Amino acid sequence: MDFLTIFGIGIALSMDAFSVSICKGLATNKFSLKTAIICGLWFGGFQALMPVIGYFFGAQFEHFIVAIDHWIAFGLLLLIGANMIREAVKGEESESSDSTTAFKTMFMLAVATSIDALAVGVSFAFLQVNIWISVLIIGVTTFVFSFGGVAIGNFFGARYSKPAEITGGVILILLGTKILLEHL
Repeated sequence: MDFLTIFGIGIALSMDAFSVSICKGLATNKFSLKTAIICGLWFGGFQALMPVIGYFFGAQFEHFIVAIDHWIAFGLLLLIGANMIREAVKGEESESSDSTTAFKTMFMLAVATSIDALAVGVSFAFLQVNIWISVLIIGVTTFVFSFGGVAIGNFFGARYSKPAEITGGVILILLGTKILLEHL
């Protein structure tokens, strides 16, 4: 598989993380380089890790993973999106950079947005691609998109705080619903 094909796969896989990163940016009052880097590392790291797991272990457990992956992604994104909407409506101030990038939240989002990369890893095992170069390209691509997503989201979120946060929550729920519907 050539570079452009793997880069295209990296872009496609990073779109969920990009959407969530925009929501993260919407939820911050002021752009934070730290937040953008944390999001990039979490999402890029998981988008790189999941194909490796799929490559080495996925073929053996593919039928178990494929049966529930969309439900896991849907549940996590629904939970996080609903919480964002609840906090915006109630006017809770938990959207500091630290709470926005809390370990538990970022872990759930990174898993939810990278489950599809697991299936890509399984297919890589059958296609005889260089897994290490592939995951490097996918991880770096996702890092860049996630970093940019935080900046884009913050640009709009700083101007339209409460509606932007509600919109971000709705986007997460819709993204989870889209993932669920595509796999049913």
